[in-house]
Amino acid sequence: MRLSFGQCLLDVDARELRCDGAPQPLSPKAFQFLVLLVQERPRAVAKQEIHERLWPDSFVSDASLARLANEVRTAIGDDARAPQYLRTVHRFGYAFSGEAADVAPATAAPPSCHLVWADRQIPLFAGENLLGRAPGARVVIELARVSRHHARIVVDGGRAVIEDLGSKNGTSLRGQPLTAPAELADGDEICIGPALLVFRTSAGDSTTETGTSP
Repeated sequence: MRLSFGQCLLDVDARELRCDGAPQPLSPKAFQFLVLLVQERPRAVAKQEIHERLWPDSFVSDASLARLANEVRTAIGDDARAPQYLRTVHRFGYAFSGEAADVAPATAAPPSCHLVWADRQIPLFAGENLLGRAPGARVVIELARVSRHHARIVVDGGRAVIEDLGSKNGTSLRGQPLTAPAELADGDEICIGPALLVFRTSAGDSTTETGTSP
């Protein structure tokens, strides 16, 4: 499920929140809290129900919920005093009160735009293609030196732009550290940790597969 509200995009399957195109880090519980409220919108969810859904086997105080609400509001740029999205229902619970729209899955980009990794050819989608260890990534790289959300490639028409997403070990392009978004050209070599990928804009002879570790 992918939902947009304001300048934010919530990708439940990829467990990612982006606002103004930038990833917004959320703790696992804060992400669950946001997803719960969005899925139940516009219904106000009682504190007791939130406790049971987020901490089924533990007791936590209401202060923990207040901290999660503050974390989510900070990430989405909301204001507790004049909330647009996350509303506190006093003496009851919380509700997501903003408008949210379903976002259709990305459609495939032309098959000539793809990554070559070892003996695999991974087609890229129009729009954002996440590279990293996250299970929902377009290119899943299950290696220790690779971050969950390591980098992304955005395909728009005839252009493809790569950007490092603040990964711990960095991304390199053409043998140089990637410090800012850069447009890709056919044959460019990309290093995501120890994984070497080649960006291609012409069809190769490799078998087309989804993005999994070779």
